[in-house]
Amino acid sequence: MIVNSLSLKNYKNILNTAFTFDKNINVIYGENAQGKTNILEALWLFTGMRSFRAVKDSDQIMFGKQKAEIEVSFISCGREQSEKIIFGEKKESFLNGIKQPSVSSFSENYYAVIFSPEHLSLIKGGPAERRSFCDNALCQIKPKFSEYVLKYKKNLVQRNALLKDYRFNNSIEPLLEIFEENLAEIGTKIIIQRLKYLEALKEEAKEIYAGISSNKEEIDFKYVCSFNYENKEQIKEKFLKALKDNREEDMLSLSTSAGPHRDDIEVEINGISARKFGSQGQQRSCVLALKLGEASVLKNKTGEMPIVLLDDVMSELDESRQDYILQRIENWQVFITCCDPNTVSRLKQGKTFCINECRNSGEVI
Repeated sequence: MIVNSLSLKNYKNILNTAFTFDKNINVIYGENAQGKTNILEALWLFTGMRSFRAVKDSDQIMFGKQKAEIEVSFISCGREQSEKIIFGEKKESFLNGIKQPSVSSFSENYYAVIFSPEHLSLIKGGPAERRSFCDNALCQIKPKFSEYVLKYKKNLVQRNALLKDYRFNNSIEPLLEIFEENLAEIGTKIIIQRLKYLEALKEEAKEIYAGISSNKEEIDFKYVCSFNYENKEQIKEKFLKALKDNREEDMLSLSTSAGPHRDDIEVEINGISARKFGSQGQQRSCVLALKLGEASVLKNKTGEMPIVLLDDVMSELDESRQDYILQRIENWQVFITCCDPNTVSRLKQGKTFCINECRNSGEVI
């Protein structure tokens, strides 16, 4: 897919501006606090996913204004399309001029992959960060996956609530078993989809990381489940057993100790934990490999090349790693933010946008 244009009105610190983009590389540069990352955030929101900056919808509106509007024109599924989001008392979304029940309706038309400094938590942070990465990627490939996650969370809340009463009233065990059966059924689907996705991602990420590190290092990762099983056919059976075996412990904590909400993805460099022992550069390279691998898998699964959003990526990479990234994304539509446009001066084609006091001016490379 290709994004042709973006317009923003009362969006964060941007009063009213519009961009016409190049189909290849788009470099957005300027001093700090000018709104460069806000532009990438707006482009990301059209995927139907939440902001990668963990902000509320009300935070998208410029201070002192009642509502904000963002609109994008793009080519996807062989035709030109448009999406619009209005932030106000409630959020409204429109696809090709037709009002949608929610922004999640955008997920089958618009594809993007985002890297920002915040995503270093994918390696440095806890298991929730890595689960979220995997699940968000799956939601773009399989829109119904978000339904699995939502149903799982609802049943998890119900089981945790029942555990409180079960301590004093064993007669509710049949009801508890219903929610445990539901958790095992839906949780198994989530785990199997995660395993399939990680298999596809590993193939892409290994090649990318080898290129970033000039074949000096190897990345690997594996899915760490919160209960033991020997093969995929056993997952539901073993999950259900873990739920029943852990009831006494779970009653004390009023939480569920086994399930996909407790699983993790362990990332290694040359067989050693990237989280515990990786350098800052290695951890950044791991995230880049995972993110660019995500873009490749998305292309393979959907037939559409996602746009790639790189927020302040190049500044902490040496020249050889920068060169590999620039070569790897040569045939993709990419949006790069930086303070100094010379960071990406080796690009052969594209367009630059100087952001200054919430205004922009574009130049063709």
